[in-house]
Formats: sequence, structure tokens, C-alpha cells
Amino acid sequence: MTNQNDLFVVKGCCTSKKDVSEKVSLSRDEGRELPVAIIGAGPVGLAAAAHLASRGQSFILLESGKQAGANIKSWGHIRLFSPWRYNIDKAAARLLSANGWVQPQLEALPTGEELVEHYLKPLSRLPEIKPFIHLNTKVLSVGRKDTDKMKTANRENIPFVIHAEENGEYKTYESKAVIDAAGTWGNPNPASSSGIWLAEEQQLKEKIYYGIPDILGSEQQRYRNKRIAVVGGGHSAINALLDLAALKESYPETEILWIMRRNQVEDSYGGEEKDALEARGRLGSRIRQLVDNGQVVAITPFRIQLVKKSETGIELIGSQNGKPGSLEGIDEMIVNTGSRPDFAMINELRTSIDSATESVEALAPLIDPNIHSCGTVRPHGEKELRQPEKNFYIVGSKSYGRAPTFLMATGYEQVRSVAAYLSGDFAAAEKVELDLPETGVCSVNLKSSCDDEPASSCCN
Repeated sequence: MTNQNDLFVVKGCCTSKKDVSEKVSLSRDEGRELPVAIIGAGPVGLAAAAHLASRGQSFILLESGKQAGANIKSWGHIRLFSPWRYNIDKAAARLLSANGWVQPQLEALPTGEELVEHYLKPLSRLPEIKPFIHLNTKVLSVGRKDTDKMKTANRENIPFVIHAEENGEYKTYESKAVIDAAGTWGNPNPASSSGIWLAEEQQLKEKIYYGIPDILGSEQQRYRNKRIAVVGGGHSAINALLDLAALKESYPETEILWIMRRNQVEDSYGGEEKDALEARGRLGSRIRQLVDNGQVVAITPFRIQLVKKSETGIELIGSQNGKPGSLEGIDEMIVNTGSRPDFAMINELRTSIDSATESVEALAPLIDPNIHSCGTVRPHGEKELRQPEKNFYIVGSKSYGRAPTFLMATGYEQVRSVAAYLSGDFAAAEKVELDLPETGVCSVNLKSSCDDEPASSCCN
């Protein structure tokens, strides 16, 4: 195996030390330019690649999974509440159509699996994109070449260097710009209302699922005829509750507890029939019916202070309406309290991150769920996404930090603007347009109904 100290980077590629003179010669080739590095081959990362390819810009796309859209595959059984027309990037669609792709019915609602198979996988295999994707490549850190965070002199002219582990081997890549579209999937918030990971909760990981398990499929045996606590007040939690209710029809001893921090359970129903996305509105209406008929027992406001193992199963210790309380005898937990970005790999870059939302700082006033009760955000692009580190951008759900109201269409417009700017088309970068559906519950109010559970917005 080649020693990592014997590796040189040549214009975004990794070479050995076998021929230094050849390496120097290559690095001085006239007209060659470093690529843009994109981190993450999810919907937004692939859209960034499509826009850069459409503009004739070179790029590399680094994905930790074994295929494009790997994170989405883990929730492939879930049907999105936004139709195809909001989930397809325009530049990607043009490239796909030029290669014989048949566009899906735009008003249909895809599952995660369908999104990958009918859109992301074909997009990743296009000749304009496939040669530049590096799968099984985990980015370890991003910085400036031979320059730490403290150094300022000539910083803007120094290339980025990306340290990665590709198929188990250490590699480095150079780039002229970096688009971080790594998302927040796989980095969930804990069940604890304090947001702090405690050892007791971590020790129960075999009994706690963070996300939406395949309750009616591969995970059916795990949940049938069990006492299950679902934690969270957003649409992810509601999806899990609806699946559990369907399971209960066949296994009536299944007991479903819905635990939230909201003052009233009604605050989680959202816009219902007023929601511009019909499927999203139906979620609220269906869960209301299940709560009203007692199939789902809502316990709110309940603030979890400690999750621990007891003789009867899992015990939740906390407070309800300001008084100490506990819930015992829980067999399984499903936690949907949102997720948070991981900034470890960009720690050597100069960034501007909001201290509360952990979003790109300029976006915080637009998306903070302490202020906004919905995800209708004014259009924003390269200008708002700029970081103190020139030509470094955080996009997609990671740009929203802990705020839960991100939609794919927002990310597509973000990367369209960024790609235009990096291509020198500043007018196109500045002209940002975004058409998002209304939730039916939009307001701007410091006392909004989302205040008590910002990690699980009523609008995600």
C-alpha cells in the first residue's frame, strides 16, 4: 500500500511519488485549472454537479456512500409529501432529457427509493457527471494547502486541500472552491429536551431508532405488540405514528405513545386542508383522527430529562406541565427530534455560523423557528451563502443547521446561484427566484406555535 506521506496532489487527482518530475510538469500545464469540489452526492450535491457541468466547469464529487443518494436509500420506504415537480433540479432535468431520460409524472409523490432509482441514479450515471464522482470517499477535513486557519497572507489565492479516505486509503484532492452539500443525515438530535447526548441514552441505542424505521416492512417484528414511544412533533414523527397505527390494526396489543414538548397536540397538525401540498396537509388530518379516537396517546408537553434502562424496559424521566414525571415500561423508542450539522471536517476553514440555529449566519433570521412558524423563506443564493473563507459554501440542509424547514427546491436554487457565481456569471448568481408551496400556517411571530419544539417544526 502506498504510504500517505508519499502522495502528491495533481489538479484534483491523487498520485504517488514515483515520478516527481512528471508531477511538476503536469502541474504547470498551460490552461489547466483546479476543479470545484462538491461534498455529498445527494439531491443538492448532484444538482451542483449538473449546474457546473452545464456551464463547462470542472468538478469532483465526493460521496461517502457506495452510491449516489445513499442516505435517501435508508428511508427509501417513505413517500415524500412534495411531488416530483419540486424534487427535480432544472439543470439536471435538461442533462437527463438530452440523454433519453423519461421524466416522471410531475404531480406524483415519489418514495425515497423512487427518488433514487428514477432520478438520482440516472443523474449520477450521465457522462457529464459519472467520471468525476468518487464513491466510498469519506471527507476527513478541508483546509487551505499548507495553511492553517490562523494564516491570512495570500489566503484567498491558496487552493483548498481535501483530506479523505477513499475505499480505505488516505487521499488528498486540491480544488479552487468547495461546495459542502454533506447534509445533516446521520447526525440526529437526542431525545433529551436539553439537546445534550447523555451516556444513558447512548447505551440504549439498540432500542432506539433515530429516523423513520420501515415499520410495515423489514422492521415489523421489532414493533408489533410492543409499547412504543415516538418522540417529536414534526412530520417525520407523524409518518412513524401513522405506520404504527397501521401495524396496530393487525397487532392490536401495539401501544403507541406520542411524546412532544408542544403546549398543545393541535400545534402539530399544521395547515391540514389549507396546506398547498395536499399530502403534507393530509398527515395532520390523519394524525388528528388517530389521537381523537385514542389509537395514539399524545403526551404533551413532556420534556425528557433522562432516558434510562429500568426493570420494565425504557424509562423516561422528565416534567409535564412543570411537574416532575416519568413514563415506564417502554419497549422501543422512535426519535424524530431533528438533526444537526457536523462541522468537524471544516474546522480549519473560516466560517460564519449562527450560534443558535447552527445555520449559515445570513440565513438564520429567515429560518429560525423561534421566529417563523413555517418554511416559506425569501429567495436566497450565493450572496447569503458566502463564508469568510472565499469560494467555500455550505448548501442544502446543512446550510439550515438545526432549522427543520428545508426543501430540496431551496437547495437547487442555492447551487444554481453558487455555480453561476463560480463560473463568473454574477448577474445570474444575483438573480434568485424560488417558488415554494405554502404550509397554510405561515406567520412571523415571536410567540409562534413552534416555539416549544424548534427541532421538530410544524412545517418540515
